[in-house]
Amino acid sequence: MNRLSLVIALSLTGTAAQASVLVVGGGLAQSCYEAAEARDSSAGALDACNRALTEEMVTPEDRVATHVNRGILYFHRSAVSQAAADFDRALQLDPREPDAWLNKAVLTVKHGNGVDALPMIEQAIALKTRRPALAYYLRGIVQEDRGDLRAAYFDFRKAQSLEPKWREPAVELARFQVRRL
Repeated sequence: MNRLSLVIALSLTGTAAQASVLVVGGGLAQSCYEAAEARDSSAGALDACNRALTEEMVTPEDRVATHVNRGILYFHRSAVSQAAADFDRALQLDPREPDAWLNKAVLTVKHGNGVDALPMIEQAIALKTRRPALAYYLRGIVQEDRGDLRAAYFDFRKAQSLEPKWREPAVELARFQVRRL
């Protein structure tokens, strides 16, 4: 696991978990959302997501959200192809769903391809992700990996300002020395 993957894996254990999508209805889709929020990737939680998509009459928005939420469960189960398929399906249904973009970016970065994730992160930020601190943090990691330390520093600062109690941006910022010329 390279540094980039290690940092992303560690950051996802903090308060800024992946960006689940709220389901307004009830029933199984709501249970799937709650499981994604709680990072409960048990077989029962996954079954609730599967059944929400096959048995419940859900709104188009809730269908998109359930794909994102099930993708998060697959992510936590290390089922990469299933997680990617769910994020892709959510984006097919609604290309303006910011948290599908963000979660796809997290998955892409975690599996060693930060440069490919950069446009996904940009899209998540532009579309107003529900977890902007995570988006800026992730972009900072990618920027640092690309060698753009200035951009990385400002992204870590933005992440810290958006979510001051989240520890990881402060840890990353502590490594930087800022000098005025």
